[in-house]
Amino acid sequence: MEFTVEQIAQMLNGEVKGDKYLNINQLAKIEEGSTGTISFLANPKYEHYIYTTKATAVIVDQQFRPKKAYLTTLILVEDAYAAFTTLLQEYQKILAQNKQGIEQPSFISATAKIGSDVYIGAFSYIGEHCTIGNNVKIYPNVTIADASVIGDNCIIYSGVKIYHNTVIGNNCTIHSNAVIGADGFGFAPQADGAFATIPQLGNVILENNISIGANTTVDRATIGSTILREGVKIDNLVQIAHNVEIGKNTVIAALTGISGSTKVGENCKIGGQVGMAGHITVADNTIVTAQSGITKTVRQSGRIMAGSPAQDSHNNLKSQVLYKNLPKIEQRIRAIEEKLNEQ
Repeated sequence: MEFTVEQIAQMLNGEVKGDKYLNINQLAKIEEGSTGTISFLANPKYEHYIYTTKATAVIVDQQFRPKKAYLTTLILVEDAYAAFTTLLQEYQKILAQNKQGIEQPSFISATAKIGSDVYIGAFSYIGEHCTIGNNVKIYPNVTIADASVIGDNCIIYSGVKIYHNTVIGNNCTIHSNAVIGADGFGFAPQADGAFATIPQLGNVILENNISIGANTTVDRATIGSTILREGVKIDNLVQIAHNVEIGKNTVIAALTGISGSTKVGENCKIGGQVGMAGHITVADNTIVTAQSGITKTVRQSGRIMAGSPAQDSHNNLKSQVLYKNLPKIEQRIRAIEEKLNEQ
């Protein structure tokens, strides 16, 4: 695949500063650029690379003002990082379009409805009464169980398991070995100390434009639905329990666990290794720093939470300072006690 600098600039609504007729056939990091590649500069600490890069073209912010001579062609855009993301997305679409058809062996129920321009990889299974939208890419060894619905333009990578009655919207990506719709962790204690399994009769709903990372699990609801709202992005190795709801455009980093029936608001940013207790609510626009534990409802929007149990980030920092000084404080208290005992 090859494009001119001008064609890429038009795609990104950018302005070319240099030779617009040069050809681009690959993407690269700015420090690893070579002839025929395109890169981007968004972080000022990488600016020095733009004066030495061998990339044919580099995407930069409109406000960029070079401090010395450079050899590459520039594409000036409003936001270089966002523009390069758009370019990556378009490149991914082009690659995905090369995948079409149904490979064998694979099983597709006679009652399943399959859209147009679909790719279904070998050893995949599509159960009874499933609906698969248009331009869906299902890679090898995927299982989609009975009565599940997959919207248009979805990509489901190898090894994904989607349990029965799952509903997935348009433009969703599910990475390898994710499990969508497994039973929630529901067990009722009995008089003899044993635990009886509580049937999990609900489902999982993923709305549009959602990304699920590799080895992430989203459990089905006990009754009703576990719901991820539009635009949610989930990293690898995340556990989302039964009846959880995640608000629009919330992002969750790796190794986070969210307990059952917790409601997370819109536009939240959840760091890695965060734990959330069950049956709580987290307000919109909340930021939770890595390794924090949310044990109680967060009612005020826009708070930055840190620590375990989590509190306002500023208070947590003060607590850490006090914790570090505990040995000194102990010494001072002992010295005071010794003086009092001498009197």
